[in-house]
Amino acid sequence: MPAAWSRKVRAVLFDLDGTLADTAPDLAFALDTLLIEEGRRPLPYPDVRAQASHGTRALLALGFGITPKHADYARLHARFLEIYSAHPFGRTTLFPGMDQVLAGLAQRAIPWGIVTNKPSQLTQLVVAALGLAPHARCIVSGDTTPYQKPHPEPMLYACVQIGCAAPTCLFIGDSQRDIEAGRRAAMHTLAARFGYLRAEDDPCSWGADGVIDTPIEVLDWLGEAG
Repeated sequence: MPAAWSRKVRAVLFDLDGTLADTAPDLAFALDTLLIEEGRRPLPYPDVRAQASHGTRALLALGFGITPKHADYARLHARFLEIYSAHPFGRTTLFPGMDQVLAGLAQRAIPWGIVTNKPSQLTQLVVAALGLAPHARCIVSGDTTPYQKPHPEPMLYACVQIGCAAPTCLFIGDSQRDIEAGRRAAMHTLAARFGYLRAEDDPCSWGADGVIDTPIEVLDWLGEAG
């Protein structure tokens, strides 16, 4: 490490929830608030954290045991988003060391961006609150294109926005969906084991070019600045 391909990396793209930012505390707050409103007990935080990368559908399945076909799903989905939209970043932070990673990318003159399945309204709120909006070269949300990850279109759209060909991009994510999307777009990929993994998740089996345990390892893969 660094790998031979790292010398060809011209841009780095991050998943948001569970990779770039630790958003699980605010997602857990929203789910717990909804559970209490519905006369249920809050869930243990580790259980919610493990599902935080998998969207509202996964969180409602965890909290209420329902799917989108359930009669109450639309109501609970709307209320969850209402609660989360009111408190999307009060407890959210960058993962430890991620600020050093972004500074290291700047030193290497490597632009970076975000590709997330999170709705754009929520993405923009979180990114702005973290002070990242002026620095991200592109921000692709779950409703930016007609498709979401693991479809490659959001990844390819990000390439156009950031001005780099897909084979010169590195994508970093904490779910199998992220790695699949990056691979289908012909990008290099790193799986973030520090993210929101479930007990059954095995990042080493996802086909990523590497697995990292801390954000700072991104710079190890890229090699020295200059």
